[in-house]
Amino acid sequence: MSRAAPRRRAEKPRRVRRGRDRAPVAPASPAVGPVVRRVSDEPAPAPAADIPAADPDSPDSPDPGSSPGSPDSADRPSPRATAWRERLTRLRRSRVPQVAWWLTVLTGTALLVCGVVPVGPSWLGGAGSVAVVTAYTWALAARTGGRPVVFGGLALAVGVLVLLLDDDRARTGAAVMTCAVSAVLAVMTTVPAKRFREAARECTIAVAVASVGALATVGFAPALTVVRFQYVTLGLALVGAFLLVHRLGAGFHGLGRRGLLATVGGGAVLLAFVGYAELLRTYGPGDLVATLLDGVRWCRENLGAFPRPLETVLGVPALAWGCHMRARRRQGWWVCAFGAAGTASVANALTDPSVALLESGLSVLYGLVLGLVLGYAVIRVDLRLTGSRGRRARRDEQDSAERPEPARSRALL
Repeated sequence: MSRAAPRRRAEKPRRVRRGRDRAPVAPASPAVGPVVRRVSDEPAPAPAADIPAADPDSPDSPDPGSSPGSPDSADRPSPRATAWRERLTRLRRSRVPQVAWWLTVLTGTALLVCGVVPVGPSWLGGAGSVAVVTAYTWALAARTGGRPVVFGGLALAVGVLVLLLDDDRARTGAAVMTCAVSAVLAVMTTVPAKRFREAARECTIAVAVASVGALATVGFAPALTVVRFQYVTLGLALVGAFLLVHRLGAGFHGLGRRGLLATVGGGAVLLAFVGYAELLRTYGPGDLVATLLDGVRWCRENLGAFPRPLETVLGVPALAWGCHMRARRRQGWWVCAFGAAGTASVANALTDPSVALLESGLSVLYGLVLGLVLGYAVIRVDLRLTGSRGRRARRDEQDSAERPEPARSRALL
């Protein structure tokens, strides 16, 4: 007789998997004769009591994935925080923020127009500027993946504080901030354009956004030097646009050969304009420049205004070409960054008191039209050099140019 027989009979029978490879279990041979138990043998375990299974639908039942004292249950947000998060998500997906934003911008623009005419009390222009810069800061933060509530509230607080202090330096600083934010937002609101008419639409929208920013800039009534103000706002707008484009364009390694050539060319044009303007201001006009100035006077006398040079030659063509390129490759963002030079020129167009309001508006309009003509020429040259050969091939390439990018009212980052 085997000594392991009592232990084998006391053990709990094991579960056997059901399957085709199930091995038959041989029945235990009955014990013969009296069984002698050793002192070291353990007694058989008592049968466990039946424990009722927990109802998964019961609110008191614990989560099967984690125990009450596990770290996962401690990191899980409370039901109240989850409810607030769901409410914020529903609010963001609704149209209430967009409607409130449009009402703020339209109300601020109406107040600015009343302040420029002028109609009503003198504080209407300042109130309109505060409303517009708050809405623009909110939109720029939301578009670039920031915190619109924080930055929008900060812009509102700064604007109200500037109006209450009524100091020339504070008003000038607020005007600089408004002009730079308007110029950068005008570039960031654009979307990719597969065709030239869509690129023209994006340039028109950008110029309209910058034009409202121009009204908000002069609404603060800054005490400024025109040339210095234009240089400061141009530099801030370009720096802000390139910082954002560095993230949107996948860094410097996302430039590519075409993006590098466009960036170097745009920088050369910008430096040529700024340097030539400083030479004219320092040494005076020569014979050729005197002839150009005669043409400017003729345009002002017969056409009512002369196009703004930086907007016409650099800003609008770069924005049109950049939007057209963004529909095909990411390098288009680097080209669009130079569009901030044109939108900054539009946003500070009303700061010169020697130029009438109608003349400033006509100069912006003429610059937009001529800039689109130059932009169309640049796009055609680009397609001729790097595009597909043949009209049908170009049409197929145009129809397939659908690089994904968020909508105009969604965050880019």
